[in-house]
Amino acid sequence: MAPRRADATPTEQVRRGQLIEATIDLICDKGCAAASLSAIAQQAGMSKAAVLYHFSSKDNLTQATLTHVLDSVTAYVTERVALASGPKGAVVAYVRSVVGYQRTERRHVRVVAEMLLDRRSGAASPVGRWGMLARLLADGQRAGVFREFDPEVVALAVGGAIEGVVSRWLTQPEFDLDAAASELETFTLYAIERPRPRLPAQASPESSAPRSVL
Repeated sequence: MAPRRADATPTEQVRRGQLIEATIDLICDKGCAAASLSAIAQQAGMSKAAVLYHFSSKDNLTQATLTHVLDSVTAYVTERVALASGPKGAVVAYVRSVVGYQRTERRHVRVVAEMLLDRRSGAASPVGRWGMLARLLADGQRAGVFREFDPEVVALAVGGAIEGVVSRWLTQPEFDLDAAASELETFTLYAIERPRPRLPAQASPESSAPRSVL
C-alpha cells in the first residue's frame, strides 16, 4: 500500500485503506480522469489536506491503489496455482484463476482496465503483469513438459487473450465467462504442449493380404 512513513500507526493504515477504496470506487464509476484529490477526499469523507497527509500526491495515491489491486490478484492466483499438480496443472490453474478473479472482484478488474488505458497512470507493463505466467511456462520447459518457445512472448500472447475476454465481459455482462475460460485453457495448452508423436500407420487387412495375380 506504499505507506508514506515507515512508522504508520494502525489508525493511519486504516485511513489509507479507506482512501484506496474511495479511489477504486471513483475510478470504477467515473474513470481515472475524474478521480481528483478533491473527489477522492469527498468520497472518503475526509479533507483534501488529510489525503495529502497520507499520500503526498494524487500519483502516489493512484499508484498505491494499483499496487493494492495487483497484489490482491497475485495473492488469489498464487494460492490456486500452489494447489495445482505439475507444470501443466499450474498453467491451467493460472489461466482459470485469473479469469475467475474477474467474477469475484469486478471492481478491481475495472480499475486495472481503466488505469491501463490511462497512460498517465503508470500502470504496470505487460511484461510485468504476465511475469508469473512466463515463469510457470519456463518451469514447464525445464521439466520437459512444454515445447521450446520464448516464455515471455507466449505469456504476452496468452495474457492478451485473457485481457480481450475480460474486456468483452466488462462491456457485455451476459458474456459466458466460464465458456471463455474453457476456450482460453484449450488455446493455451495447444500453444505450449509438445506435439504428440505420430504412431506409424498400420496397414489395413485389405492392403496387407496378398493380391491375386489373376
